[in-house]
Amino acid sequence: MGTREENLALVHTLWDALYRKDTAAVGALFADDGFYTDVPVDDGGATGPAQIAARLEIGFGPIDHFDHEIHRIVVDGDTVVTEHTETWHFGTGEVVALPFVSVQEIRDGKFVLWKDYSNINTLLDGAPAWWIEHIMSQEWPPSA
Repeated sequence: MGTREENLALVHTLWDALYRKDTAAVGALFADDGFYTDVPVDDGGATGPAQIAARLEIGFGPIDHFDHEIHRIVVDGDTVVTEHTETWHFGTGEVVALPFVSVQEIRDGKFVLWKDYSNINTLLDGAPAWWIEHIMSQEWPPSA
């Protein structure tokens, strides 16, 4: 088990990489069997560094930039819970604030689980049609 400080640092490293839109760096923080899912989307999630990076790139790639506000982080052993708000800035002018909670489990300095819980309609109701069309046109999970 990692120390509280090590686990907290790993979570901050993930958030820093994610909001720089460095999805490859985010994927590299996961164990080979690490799993990510956006719970309300129910698309089967992603397993392993490459698939996690690809899954994140679908939604994050076309976004202009993000603001990220952490409200609180709770560390209990190798489980970390973050309450935070992402503010999505689309290049066409739309701005959507999405509050949510992330739950992560860490093993041997790598993420093995990441679950996001949000009201996905908050994002979908404010996102531009072109972005929704983009994510809906992506094959997921990718074919072998």
